[in-house]
Amino acid sequence: MGKRIVKMIFVIYFSVFYRVQIIGKENIPKEGAAILCSNHVSELDMFFIGYRIKRLIRYMAKEELFKNPLSRVVIKNLGAFPVKRGKGDVGAIKTSLKLLSEGHIVGIFPEGTRKKIADKTNKKVKVKAGVALLAQKSQAPILPVLISGNYKLFSKVKIIFGKPFILDLDKNKKYTSNELLSESEKIMKKIYSLLEE
Repeated sequence: MGKRIVKMIFVIYFSVFYRVQIIGKENIPKEGAAILCSNHVSELDMFFIGYRIKRLIRYMAKEELFKNPLSRVVIKNLGAFPVKRGKGDVGAIKTSLKLLSEGHIVGIFPEGTRKKIADKTNKKVKVKAGVALLAQKSQAPILPVLISGNYKLFSKVKIIFGKPFILDLDKNKKYTSNELLSESEKIMKKIYSLLEE
């Protein structure tokens, strides 16, 4: 099953069963590396974000998804690669850096797990430090994306692409975990601020 066939299946499925509104598509870099960072509402997020854009997004996906034969075929054809959750997965970071050095878009959910938007509007956002480390080492721009919707059939799902930005991090400096965590929190705050635009 090739990438085009898998993508076509999702295009047809989402077009029939959902009302998808995409805002800010012009903010997606036409070429070159970028780290796509999004809030995480559902396991369908990576498919919703990628099904209407031309560039392939190379997503970090939890390794459990690769254990099921069907989901493994689907997500591998969509360019995803496994990451071990709850651990500092050095292999996933190295893979991400290699892909970024080759000019790909790497997709990450900095929160690490699915959360409702309502839970995050008035509370401190909980994130992982890894995304800031990746931004530091690659010096690639961050492409913030917000997904809003409940994913019920025939409901409206809104996907907002914000303007890319670069974190002010020295590539060669050794930052503490707390410093990187603070930078990751900035990314998530930028993502949730798209609700107000």
